[in-house]
Amino acid sequence: MSLRTTTDYVEDVSPGSGALPPRAWYPASDAAALSLNGSWRFRLSPTADAEDASFAAPGYDAGGWAEVSVPGHWVLQGHGAPIYTNHLYPFPVDPPRVPTENPTGDHLRFFDLPAGWDPAEGETVLRFDGVESCARVWLNGTEIGEFKGSRLPHEFAVGQLLKPAGNVLAVRVHQWSAGSYLEDQDQWWLPGIFRDVTLLHRPAGSVRDFFVHASYDHVAGAGTLRVDSDVAGRVTVPELGVDVATGEPVTVPVEAWTAETPRLYDGVLATEGERVPLRIGFRTVVVEDGLVKVNGRAVLFKGVNRHEWHPRNGRALDAETMRADVLLMKRHNINAVRTSHYPPHPAFLDLCDEYGLWVIDECDLETHGFTEQAWRDNPVDDDRWTPALLDRAARMVERDKNHPSVVIWSLGNEAGTGRGLTAMAEWIHGRDASRLVHYEGDIDCRDTDVYSRMYADHAEVERIGRRLDGGTHRRRQLPFILCEYGHAMGNGPGGLADYQRIFESYDRLQGGFIWEWIDHGIEDERYGYAYGGDFGEELHDGNFVCDGLVFPDREPSPGLVEYKKVIEPVRIEGDGGNGTVHVTNAYDFADLSALDFEWSYQVGGETVASGSLTVPALAAGGSAEVKLPEPPVAAGSGETQWTVRAVLAADAGWGPRGHVVAWGRFPVSGRQSPSFAASAGPVVSGDGSVSLGPAVFDARSGALRSIGSVAVTGLRLDVWRATTDNDDGAAWQSDLRYGALWRKFGLHRMRHRLDAVEPSAEALTVRTRVAPAAWEFGLATVYRWTTDGSRLRLTVSVTPDGDWTVPLPRLGVRFGLPAADRVRWFGGGPGEAYPDTRAASLVGRWQSTVDEMQTPYLRPQENGARADVRWAELGGLRIEGDPEFWFTARRWTTEQLDAAAHRSDLIPGDTVWVNLDHGQHGIGSQSCGPGVLPPYQLHAGPAEFSFVFSDIG
Repeated sequence: MSLRTTTDYVEDVSPGSGALPPRAWYPASDAAALSLNGSWRFRLSPTADAEDASFAAPGYDAGGWAEVSVPGHWVLQGHGAPIYTNHLYPFPVDPPRVPTENPTGDHLRFFDLPAGWDPAEGETVLRFDGVESCARVWLNGTEIGEFKGSRLPHEFAVGQLLKPAGNVLAVRVHQWSAGSYLEDQDQWWLPGIFRDVTLLHRPAGSVRDFFVHASYDHVAGAGTLRVDSDVAGRVTVPELGVDVATGEPVTVPVEAWTAETPRLYDGVLATEGERVPLRIGFRTVVVEDGLVKVNGRAVLFKGVNRHEWHPRNGRALDAETMRADVLLMKRHNINAVRTSHYPPHPAFLDLCDEYGLWVIDECDLETHGFTEQAWRDNPVDDDRWTPALLDRAARMVERDKNHPSVVIWSLGNEAGTGRGLTAMAEWIHGRDASRLVHYEGDIDCRDTDVYSRMYADHAEVERIGRRLDGGTHRRRQLPFILCEYGHAMGNGPGGLADYQRIFESYDRLQGGFIWEWIDHGIEDERYGYAYGGDFGEELHDGNFVCDGLVFPDREPSPGLVEYKKVIEPVRIEGDGGNGTVHVTNAYDFADLSALDFEWSYQVGGETVASGSLTVPALAAGGSAEVKLPEPPVAAGSGETQWTVRAVLAADAGWGPRGHVVAWGRFPVSGRQSPSFAASAGPVVSGDGSVSLGPAVFDARSGALRSIGSVAVTGLRLDVWRATTDNDDGAAWQSDLRYGALWRKFGLHRMRHRLDAVEPSAEALTVRTRVAPAAWEFGLATVYRWTTDGSRLRLTVSVTPDGDWTVPLPRLGVRFGLPAADRVRWFGGGPGEAYPDTRAASLVGRWQSTVDEMQTPYLRPQENGARADVRWAELGGLRIEGDPEFWFTARRWTTEQLDAAAHRSDLIPGDTVWVNLDHGQHGIGSQSCGPGVLPPYQLHAGPAEFSFVFSDIG
């Protein structure tokens, strides 16, 4: 064996050497396989050439080495540290050169062959499903090759090197390589063998590569199956009575595969030496009439971008985690996934086939960091790199070509433009004409089949829908998707319902994909979850890696709950007063036969009657007026509402019977404002206090001290909130970023000047001016306190003065209570809501605890507001609002929340701080998208609002 320590291959732009041609992946067959996953011996070196290759020789003593788990990343197992950058390369940009400081992990796996496995019979293939970023491989002391392409499979013929026992597999993995320039995705840099390593026996006459062509004629209701195979054999599909030779087409009546009706047929590809199970879905994908059509019908993508992530294991995902992702997506009405920005573990696509998700399968390619030098030296426009680009395209397409869920191939992400991308598109179109090609960076759609954008604002999307966007003639004839929108970083995204309304208004707009599925927080004993910068990185992008619809532990965020409501596939609308509801089937293919409908009737937020509702099994796109039963004769009084839900009629593979798919709630009678008649005036005492009904005030300042037995501290006007990621926006954006402007204008440090305390025969009036230091604008604020003898009413009047050029974060009052735990309220719930994220807020009676009302964003920020609250009870107080209000309660101040960088920075105090807000500024998605739309902005203007307090302790 060679003991050379050359590392030229690390900086070679070629994809590698020694690997077999790419081929289709399948999970199992009757041929033997041996998983090499498990505990491997491991040694970390600081440079690529620190150690020679002697470790690969049989008999090498690695007894003093550490151990790591494979699949896994060594930086998540105590060896080195992860690095997060959004697009900046964490090393000098000098392609294809990489730093001398190049962490290199040597891995050793010792194994025996199972009994009955004779390496002399047939062939044996060693398969790596994913290694970051460059690997050199030896088996029993013989070098068999090296490769790049981290999220792509590589196979090597090794049968002649195997022994029945005492085999030694040696793999040297380099963190940085020429391939790193092609893998600048927005994610953690995590070196290691992070996907499966498998030894595959290939008996004589076994399957090599095969391509399942399964098209569907929606007019005839027939499917045409042809399985091309490198090795001749037969294809059988018992359910369809199919038994044909490979390469021979057969047409039979079938049920089509769609994401809504994922009909799969079990078949077998049998050659002389192997039987491979097939799962066949018949469907046809075309662009026709300027629309993406599947099986003759246009589809609307209600999608999400999905990075692979686990908070302990990084991108090393097990089957249970992948299944959990798919089930969560299906239960939240998501119908499509873009595999940003690389092909996922192949088993994930099996799940998409089984449960039903449209897939944009994206190549492992991004060169975003070259934008810092105006794309100069970008590899995708350098012919030396084209073989590597074509290799990546081929390894994706060949691996995944037999999945019916994959309807679009994507060339990659944010890699500029160039000849290499055109070569990839041409190769893919030539290899697989049955799918479309996507690439957002192809702004003129020269090489692609759909017009794709990311983060276009609502107005621009609507112009595109109206075909007023301009561009090349070819582009104007193509369907449009937002491959990224609704940046789900922290609290948000806002404005999703507005996007969906636009999508559904114009045929050309075929939906989009939320950025993104999961927060990439790393489980960390210091912070709970760590993000960029928490590991001492030289360059990092902070919590920009935490921008998902689910938290790292896969708990849904309020953003996912909102998205589920916005994209629900059944529209239930109505005017509760006329006794009917309008039901629309918003599926693209499925009828409503899988759903039951239920009604319930609420009085004062509580359900007093319920039952089943007969709704016809409407075809996709159909609608009907459905009569509700007569309103029940209910005890009690208060506002009344109908609620209608669409639920699963039976257990489905992805959800249980009774799972709520869609709902609507409609008022019948409105809310009556709290009745209140002032009956007594304030009484000034000699001890410096003022009594007013159940309340006591400080006579000098007019500050409220208590209401009955409940002590109250610090009640005053509040306009500040701990800025959200979307308030702060992204530094590269040219639009106004209100978070920064609010701080510039001092809204986080408002001063409260006392102008007068005025007792009168009917009220205690306190006049103040609330304004920031250094600026001349402010808010003239009047607190007027009255009592009916047992209750206390506060009326707040606010009049802006000066030149207010920015909206307010919030407008309301806040105060502290000495003790509070259980919370009850009648209003929106069960989770948080803001003006542009309130579609999922269901008005009713709810209860929680103060702690449970918090939304645990990884970077703490404004959260937890409940909308449309009529009344709330906590800490011995009942609070009724006129009009309805936003309600928040937490065990730390807004200032403490604002100062926190991690969840662990929030230390509960002895006081519960309550906000009762007349208004809240919206959320938007300006962390990487448009800001808050005008209807949801909270501009300073004259306002008056009231609260009635009662001691219920």
